Amino acid sequence: MCYRTFLHLALVVALTASCAFNSRFHYPSKIPVSIESLKSFDFGKDTVLFNLNPQDKTIHFSRKDGEPIDKDFMIRVDTIKSKSGNVLNAWLMTPTTINPKATVVHFHGSAGNLFTQYKAISPLLNYGYRVLTFDYSGYGFSSGKATRKNALKDAYSILDYVKGKDELRHGEIILYGQSYGGYLASVIGSNRQNEIDAIVVEGAFASHRDEARYTVPFWGSLVKNEEKADVEIKKNWKPVLVIHSKEDKKVPIEFGKIIFENANHPKQFYEIDQSHILGLQYYAEEIAEKIHQLLNSK
Repeated sequence: MCYRTFLHLALVVALTASCAFNSRFHYPSKIPVSIESLKSFDFGKDTVLFNLNPQDKTIHFSRKDGEPIDKDFMIRVDTIKSKSGNVLNAWLMTPTTINPKATVVHFHGSAGNLFTQYKAISPLLNYGYRVLTFDYSGYGFSSGKATRKNALKDAYSILDYVKGKDELRHGEIILYGQSYGGYLASVIGSNRQNEIDAIVVEGAFASHRDEARYTVPFWGSLVKNEEKADVEIKKNWKPVLVIHSKEDKKVPIEFGKIIFENANHPKQFYEIDQSHILGLQYYAEEIAEKIHQLLNSK
């Protein structure tokens, strides 16, 4: 093979790889039936029964024997029209034994859907926080295609939804992003900081290119960056909490430190153990207290 042919092939491969990586930041699990017709969901080890009350739009989970699951909070379903043009499935989770003191807007990671992601944030409900979580376009029951541009538009649209709801907009609002959602929380929060009170970032990359470089070191450099979390967060003056595990194999702790170093004060870095974005599964009380400290540091 002559040198010119080799260069041509290398260029084709590089461009192909770049396009592939630009579209491969999302691994959604789409649910092929409507939420009204869903009767059960397989969580891997257990099949959970699912029931939607058509009158108040609340959903309830139970085991096969009828025993209720997660009975200390209520989940209400809503549909939200996104700037992406798609209709998003959102869950408002409210504790039933504690009056909520603030609203957490949750941006989940880049895989699965709400059924697999909601438990990553629900421990905060035990500490007096109401949680609004949602599926990006192309995930779960949400319509459309899962892309970086759609996810960014979806995230802005969710904040618009919160600011238009009387039950949500009058209290304090915290953006909590995990993994890919941590990138989104950094970008959205920094550009809409007058509408929020704090940002929490757990297990996140600072940019798409950083993620791609770590996953595939050579070809990852070809990925096109959009907004970079470490750049956008420099604009932000609201309190920031960065949570990262030193045992995280999916997103090394060095990437969380990049976001933290570029954030303005007041800020905290909370180094934990365990795997990727399991902070609230093991350190819910400590994280809830740190969020409380953030809100008091404004």
